[in-house]
Amino acid sequence: MLRGYLPAIVFLALGVGIGSIFASLNSLVGVKKKKIQSKNDPYECGLPSEIQQRFRFGISFYLIAMLFILFDIEVLFLYPVAMNLRAFGTFALVEIIVFVVLLFVAFIYVWRRGALEWR
Repeated sequence: MLRGYLPAIVFLALGVGIGSIFASLNSLVGVKKKKIQSKNDPYECGLPSEIQQRFRFGISFYLIAMLFILFDIEVLFLYPVAMNLRAFGTFALVEIIVFVVLLFVAFIYVWRRGALEWR
């Protein structure tokens, strides 16, 4: 029983051993760098931390992001049916056409309401 797991145990032990040896050698032999405060500051989306404290994204940014994800996921549902369209038959083709029409109507509604306008 243990003979089947022996290669995995040896591989795990070698990985942990070599990893710990390299980590300890790096802390002993490596160049000590002085700590710079700007490297410890949080960094997100390309905005420096000074601007990030006062800057807020508008609601249109989040609305467009949510709409993109929503329409992207809805289009993703078309892929499994498209791969097996012959197996599903004409009924699936009609359902997909109805789905695409409803998706297009929803897109036109969102567009006419001005949700896609960047403010």
